[in-house]
Amino acid sequence: MAKPPTDPLAQLTEIRAIMERSSRFISLSGLSGVGAGVVALLGAGVGHWYLNRQYPYAGYMRLLQSTPAERRLVLPFLLLLASAIVVAALVVATYFTLRRARRAGQPLWSALGRRLALSLAIPLVAGGLFCIALFMQGAVGLVVPGLLLFYGLALLNGSKYTLEEIRWLGLTEIGLGLVAMLFPGFGLAFFAVGFGLGHIGYGLLMYSRHER
Repeated sequence: MAKPPTDPLAQLTEIRAIMERSSRFISLSGLSGVGAGVVALLGAGVGHWYLNRQYPYAGYMRLLQSTPAERRLVLPFLLLLASAIVVAALVVATYFTLRRARRAGQPLWSALGRRLALSLAIPLVAGGLFCIALFMQGAVGLVVPGLLLFYGLALLNGSKYTLEEIRWLGLTEIGLGLVAMLFPGFGLAFFAVGFGLGHIGYGLLMYSRHER
């Protein structure tokens, strides 16, 4: 019995999918971005509440003109808040990505996953330490732009190992960071837009393109 003719287009599509799975970590879930964005928005809200409580009727604007003693006073809470945001975002991202990786049959902590994590971690750690130094030196208005810039560079660095949308998210974060330098008084707003709405928007785009 003669075998049915093989569709060349289907073969090429299958070969491309195999190559993509072997060279890119494609199990990154768009819902991870949505969850991380929600966490960032909640964190920005908590930060806004705390600063208004510390500096009534001034809030973040007062922080921009704070003395070294005042910055040392609020630094522990801000570091704790930043750590809580990072940990919560990582937990959410790990949950949704692990769920998608299992469905796709791709291990989460593969060689690709480790390379992606390392590519993200180096700029993020360097950027975090640099922004703490900026804060302590009194350049408070540059902290949020610095966070956006380093995060964008981290995403750009890791995008070669994962989905294309990560590269565009990185470029968006870099652009927001550059604009935020021109408007230091709106740091919390740029934080909410970049880390909150940016994650949610690109997360929904990734989910629509790759998971629905």
